[in-house]
Amino acid sequence: QVQLVESGGGLVQAGGSLRLSCAASGRTFSYNVMGWFRQAPGKEREFVAAIKGGTYYSDSVKGRFTISRDNAKNTVYLQMNSLKPEDTAVYYCAASRYTTVQPVDFMTRPNSRDYYWGQGTQVTVSS
Repeated sequence: QVQLVESGGGLVQAGGSLRLSCAASGRTFSYNVMGWFRQAPGKEREFVAAIKGGTYYSDSVKGRFTISRDNAKNTVYLQMNSLKPEDTAVYYCAASRYTTVQPVDFMTRPNSRDYYWGQGTQVTVSS
């Protein structure tokens, strides 16, 4: 059974930093897209960052967030710097079920059934 378990969320002041981790188990994802999405209250889930070969970011986090992965640990990370109150959301880790899924799919299909999902971790940025 595949599981994605996020950690590292919490409360931080504006301008601060957090590092999210997502540990996958049940299969390896070395050749699959892994990434992060977020959903704020009353808003739809949106793409944040993805990694496969290269790294891909939404315009709203580019230059502030960094995605990375450790294939040996089957883990993906999201380093979040210069946090803003508008970054407040539940952050979800995702991994593609198929190697044919590309990062552009993560960017354009934030609710696809072609991904495994974590349970989410809350990030709250106070002003």
